[in-house]
Amino acid sequence: MLQFLEDADRQVFLFLNGMHCGFCDTVMPYLTELWVWIPLFAWWLWLLYRKFDNHIVKIVLCLAALILITDQGANIIKNSVKRYRPSHNVEIQNKVHVVNDYKGGEYGFISNHAANVWGVAFFAFFLLRPTKKLIVVSLFGWAIFICYTRIYLGVHYPLDVAGGAIFGFIAAFFMSKLCRKFV
Repeated sequence: MLQFLEDADRQVFLFLNGMHCGFCDTVMPYLTELWVWIPLFAWWLWLLYRKFDNHIVKIVLCLAALILITDQGANIIKNSVKRYRPSHNVEIQNKVHVVNDYKGGEYGFISNHAANVWGVAFFAFFLLRPTKKLIVVSLFGWAIFICYTRIYLGVHYPLDVAGGAIFGFIAAFFMSKLCRKFV
């Protein structure tokens, strides 16, 4: 069963990673960076400010703690599991499309990017409880897109980002519960 999952993960990765083009090769490395998304973050922060007003500092501190937990937790898991990234897997590395010769660190499960972005998306979702589709689409569309960039760039398998998403969800769930006690 485990071998079946690993094989399926590898095949899905090779399919998604193989869908590349010159334009995407140029923009994907930038779109995986945080600074590109500052206007979106500012909008979400404004929405949180409108809802929580004088508690925004507590919200931001909880969010910072969440990112610390997801990022460092992902590192701990990654260094415990020691699953090679596709770009470091000797069985397939010659089939992996990498951009700008970026291959990431040696291990990839779970993805820090995925844990962080899904943590942020779910945290904001749990606190805002948005009723407008645009807010929901912006939160989860952004998280899905960032996860895809990691596969496109050849540094994560789909299960790496799925594991990161699950970890981010769990951390956001508990952090949002904790944060609600203070606001």
